[in-house]
Amino acid sequence: MGQSSDVPALRRGLAVLRLLAAKAEPVTASSVARELGLPRSTTYHLLAELSAAGFVTHLPEQRRYGLGVAAFEVGAAYLRHDPLEGLARPLLRKLTSRIDLTAHLGVLHGAETLYLLREQPRWPLGLVTEVGVRLPAHLPASGRAILAHLPEAQVRALFPRTESFVLRTGRGPSDLPKLRRLLTVERRRGWAIEDGYVTEGFASVAAPVVNPDGRPIAAISVTFRHECDGDTECGQQWPELAAEVRAAATELTARVAGRSG
Repeated sequence: MGQSSDVPALRRGLAVLRLLAAKAEPVTASSVARELGLPRSTTYHLLAELSAAGFVTHLPEQRRYGLGVAAFEVGAAYLRHDPLEGLARPLLRKLTSRIDLTAHLGVLHGAETLYLLREQPRWPLGLVTEVGVRLPAHLPASGRAILAHLPEAQVRALFPRTESFVLRTGRGPSDLPKLRRLLTVERRRGWAIEDGYVTEGFASVAAPVVNPDGRPIAAISVTFRHECDGDTECGQQWPELAAEVRAAATELTARVAGRSG
């Protein structure tokens, strides 16, 4: 690495990413320049380079910038390390033993949900997602529990085209407007549900785990057998089961923040 400009440029690029990460919504280039005390030309150059690498998303209609998919991938890679799994494993075991259902811990990896942990009851169900499996994040409840708490611009960056919405069973959001409406409902309700989106005859309930800044970093979900007559969803919300899942997610949120559960 060169001595003169490489290190300062790297530090400035990281400062831009930290600033964008701290914002609830995308911001303008002039706002970045002002808050970091950088020349406008330098700011535009840094944003262009970070955008080309996927770490920043440019929203030309709004003339604003937000975190890109690559930034989420780096965050997900960090979360795949032992600290989060070590904190979550005993909570998933306790949840599974209490409700006798399979529980998962999932994180967002780009536009996909990646499953890090799975705890099964004594008599496990068949066809339940394995650890290491990735699914399109708009389908499983765990994916949408995370997406529901991301800024709209980040969701749009993850699903830029209609072709991004792959369906496995014919159920689930098939475009961005439908996904946004579903995320709004689930954010207000406090938990996400999935009724046959991933595998016919199975449903799941999930709740988000957030960091001290309130940003979603993972989700806890439980999966169970459920059949609906016909091709449409039954409309069930499983509030009692959701209360158990939300309690586990809240406890993991506290542990991530360094508070005892």
